[in-house]
Amino acid sequence: MDLVRHLHYFVTVAEELHFGRAAERLGIAQPPLSQSIQRLEREFGVELFDRSRRQVDLTPAGRLLLDEARALLAGAQRMRTLMRMVRDGTLGTLRAGVPPETSAGTLQALLRRLADQVPGLDVDLQELTTAEQVRMLADARLDVGLLHHPVDAADLRFGPAVRIRLGAVLPRTSPLARGTELALADLAGHDLVLPPRATAPGWYDHVLDVCRGHGFTPARIRHASNREFLLGLVLAGHGVAFEPESAVRREPRVVWRPLAGHPLHRATSAAWPAQSPHPAAEQLAEIAAATLGAEAPEPAAFQPADTARPWSVVFAPHTAGTGR
Repeated sequence: MDLVRHLHYFVTVAEELHFGRAAERLGIAQPPLSQSIQRLEREFGVELFDRSRRQVDLTPAGRLLLDEARALLAGAQRMRTLMRMVRDGTLGTLRAGVPPETSAGTLQALLRRLADQVPGLDVDLQELTTAEQVRMLADARLDVGLLHHPVDAADLRFGPAVRIRLGAVLPRTSPLARGTELALADLAGHDLVLPPRATAPGWYDHVLDVCRGHGFTPARIRHASNREFLLGLVLAGHGVAFEPESAVRREPRVVWRPLAGHPLHRATSAAWPAQSPHPAAEQLAEIAAATLGAEAPEPAAFQPADTARPWSVVFAPHTAGTGR
């Protein structure tokens, strides 16, 4: 069964609500059109049109199918357009935004998969915060972006979201680092280091709401726009931070501890304009979700902070009575 063709016929009849006019618009005779609709009704096991009166009308099932059919036909057309542009080497440039904290490994994997799956596409990758990406998408200065949720933008479509568990980042010398898990309430009295609210307002407010709901009202909010500065503030004892475990693996002077009940996750997905999207935007969303998902495994097992340090011991400790 040629589902796309039958759905195209169905949408045309639904728009005209007249089989004769629909057949004329499609350039076919009316009997084959009626047969096509009947076959579609047999396939789904429902009546799509009410033919009991003089005027043809959609049944409840028909009205429901109409939106689904339009979406499927639009997707099929985008697919044809994309494949034709790949064939002709005319995909052009895709202007894409990624968050500043995106790792080098994630960027490499994303670009490699795009090159393999969408050959001929030139990707102009830009380092932008969620707020910057939302503004540039609205102004048609960006085709697709990787955004941190929640995002309030009705004019955007979103791809699959990847959720990454966040834990507390503490100095290795902190008494709180001795445990294997922390409750948010355990952080009471500490400052909190966060990216400025302007970079991702929805995410910023969400973090503070979750903290307060779990008994942690930060004594002070300190802002850090990049991860190195954030880790520097944590090391200096100027607050705790919430990050994925992977963010601190290369800094031996801090520790990452999971939060009891896992109350904080960072959800990220691709977004693109609902109107006139770039033909490769939705495909990048799928590739980005697969890439981010592969880069976000479950947190590894760790040892308490009073176990052996990851750096070398240069001097042996002084022992009383040894003369050393």
